[in-house]
Amino acid sequence: MADQHTLLFEIGTEELPPGALAKLAQALLQGFRKGLDDAGLGYTLNEWYATPRRLAMYFTELDARQADRNQERRGPAVQVAFDQDGNATPAAQGFARSCGVDVSDLQRLTTDKGEWLVYTQHEAGKTAMQLLPDIAAKALAGLPIPKRMRWGAGSAEFVRPVHWLLFMLDKKVVDCRLLDTQAANLSYGHRFHAPAAIRIKKPEDYLSLLLKKGKVMARYNERREYIRQQVEAQAEAVGGTAPIDEALLEEVTSLVEWPVAISGSFEKTFLQVPHEALIMSMKKNQKYFHLVDARQRLLPYFITIANIDSSDPDVISRGNERVIRPRLADARFFWNQDCRKKLQDFLPSLASVVFQQKLGSLCDKTDRLTGLALEIGLRLNADSELLERAALLSRCDLMSEMVNEFPGMQGIMGRYMAQHDNEPAEVAQAMDEFYMPRFSGDRIPQTSSGRIIALADRLDTLVGIFGIGQKPTGVKDPFGLRRASISVLRILLEGQLDVDLYDLLQLAAEGLHDRIQEGDTVDTVYAYIRERQKGIYLEQGFKIQQFEAVAAVDPRKPLDFDRRMHAVQHFHSLDEAAALASANKRIANLLKKSAQGSSMVAVDESLFDSEQESRLFQQICTLRPKVEEHLQQQNYQQAMVELAILKPGVDDFFDHVMVMVDEEAIRENRLALLREMNSLFLKVADIACLEA
Repeated sequence: MADQHTLLFEIGTEELPPGALAKLAQALLQGFRKGLDDAGLGYTLNEWYATPRRLAMYFTELDARQADRNQERRGPAVQVAFDQDGNATPAAQGFARSCGVDVSDLQRLTTDKGEWLVYTQHEAGKTAMQLLPDIAAKALAGLPIPKRMRWGAGSAEFVRPVHWLLFMLDKKVVDCRLLDTQAANLSYGHRFHAPAAIRIKKPEDYLSLLLKKGKVMARYNERREYIRQQVEAQAEAVGGTAPIDEALLEEVTSLVEWPVAISGSFEKTFLQVPHEALIMSMKKNQKYFHLVDARQRLLPYFITIANIDSSDPDVISRGNERVIRPRLADARFFWNQDCRKKLQDFLPSLASVVFQQKLGSLCDKTDRLTGLALEIGLRLNADSELLERAALLSRCDLMSEMVNEFPGMQGIMGRYMAQHDNEPAEVAQAMDEFYMPRFSGDRIPQTSSGRIIALADRLDTLVGIFGIGQKPTGVKDPFGLRRASISVLRILLEGQLDVDLYDLLQLAAEGLHDRIQEGDTVDTVYAYIRERQKGIYLEQGFKIQQFEAVAAVDPRKPLDFDRRMHAVQHFHSLDEAAALASANKRIANLLKKSAQGSSMVAVDESLFDSEQESRLFQQICTLRPKVEEHLQQQNYQQAMVELAILKPGVDDFFDHVMVMVDEEAIRENRLALLREMNSLFLKVADIACLEA
C-alpha cells in the first residue's frame, strides 16, 4: 500500500556478549515497538534478528505518517477570565498570548465543574521518516546494558564499539547519525567468508542477501535449531546421542554466524575420571557438546560448533582434539591426586575455612550439622550410624583439588570419593544429595540420610544467619536463604517427613548456643519460611484466602499443613462453603465481643428455648465423633465434608435465634453452642477467612 512502509534497522558491532545477545535484541525490538506505539504509527509483522556482530529488527506495513490531531489546551475558568464588565483579565490575556492568538479566538468548554477557556490547535501528523531517528535513539538508549563502553575519539557509548548502521524505510535510507555512526543501506557479512559491504536495496532482501552473499544466518531461533539438528546428526554418525544442554546451545548460538558442527574424539583412558568432571571441562572451557551411549554412559567423542565453513574440517577437528586433551588431563590429575587420600582425611582442613565470621568455620558448621541431623533422625527413626557418617563427611570434598578446579563438582565428587573409599552406599549417595535440590525443579534427596543432612544444613544456615542479624533485605540474599527456605519445605513435604518445623528450628537454635544474638530468631525464621510457603501455594493455584484459613490455626508440620490446604480447597468448592464461612466469621465476631465476660464452657440443653438451638446442638453432637475420627486419621477433607452438613441448621439458627439477648444465662449458653461448632471447624482451619 502507498501509505505503508517496510522498516529495517541493523546496528553492526564488535562481538557482543553471548549471554546477553538475545536479551539485547528483544529489548531493542520492544524499544522500537514502544516508540512506534507512542508515536501512533501502526504496523503488523515485527521481528528481531541477532548474531554476534549485529542486532536488527524488521517491521512491515508501517504507517507512513501519524494521524492529524487536535490538541486542546485548557486555560483559566471563565469567572476569573473576565471582569464584571466582560473585559478580559490578565489571566485570559496571558493564556491567549501563550497560545499565540487573541482572546477572541479562544473557545469555551462547559463541564460539570464549571466553564473554562480552551484553545484547540490542529497539529498535522509527522511522517515516519521524521519520527524514526528519535525512536531509534531512545530504543538504543533504553537497552539493558549494565556497563557501556566508549571507543575512539568520540563520545558515543554502547555495549561494544559500533562499526555500521543500516536504517531503511522501503528503499530510502533514514537520514540520521546514531552512536557516532551515519545511517546507510550497507550491511556486512561473515567476518572471514564475506567481509565486504553488502548493499541492501530494499528491506525485503535483507535476510536472503545475508544468507547467500554474507554467509550469515541472521534469525537467532533458526540458527539455534539448525545447530541442534547438526549436533544430533553428528552424534548419530559416531553412534551416540548428544544430551543437549539448552543453556550451552543458547551460548553457542550467540557465538557463531555460520554454524558448522564438527566432531572430535579423545582417548578412552580419560573415561576413568568421573564423567561429570569431563563434561564440565568440555562445556565450561570449550563449549563442546558431549555424547553418550544407549545406557547414558559417556563416549570418548565431542562436538564443537565452528564459525567457519572449512574446506578441510579434519584440521579443525584435530585442532580441537589437541586443545581438549590437556583439559581432560588436568581433570585426570586432580582425580588421581584426590584419590590418594580418603574423604575423611580432608576433615581437619575444614577448620581453616570460615563459613561466616560470627558462625565459625566449616568444621564448626559440620559439628552443628551432625548434632542436628542426629536429633532429626531420632524423630524419624533413621539409622543413626549412617546418618552420623554422612553428616561428618558431607563437606569434605570441598577441600579436594577437583572441586577447587570445578566448583560444580561439589557433592558429586564427594559421592565418587565415598564410593572409592568403600563407604556404605547410602552414605556415598548422601554426599551428592546433600546439595539437593540444587535449583528450581531439581529433585529432592532420595535417601533418608541425604534428606536429613540436607534439611539440617539449611536449617542451621537459616537460624544462624538470621540469628546474627543478617536476614535478606530487598534483592540481597548472599547466603541464599530464600532458596534454603523453599528447599526445607520441599524436603519435608515431598519427602513425607512428618515433623514439626518449629521444633526443628528450636533444635537448630540450641546447636548454635551463644552465637545467636537475636532473641526472637526462631519466631522470625518460622515466619520467614511461612511466607515462602504461601508463595509456593499461590504458584500452585491455591487462593490466598485458603492459605490464610489454614495458617490461622498454625499447623507446624508442613505435611499436615498441606493436607489441610487440600481439604480447605475442596471445601471452598462446595455450595455450602460461602454460607458457612460467613456464619463462622459472624460467630468469631460474637465470641470476640463477649470473650472477657463469657464464663460458660459447656452447653446446657435445659436453657434452650427454641427448636433451632436444640436441632443445631444435636447435629453437632452427632457429627463430633465422626469428625474427630477423621481428624485422628488426618483425613481433613472428609472432616470438612461432614461439617458442611451443618449449613441448614446454622442458617435456621441465625434466621430465628437472637444470640445477644439480655438474659445472661441464655446468651452465654448460645455463645457456648456457637463456640462448640466453631471449635470443630478450627480443628482443620479458620474458614471465616474464606468469606469473599
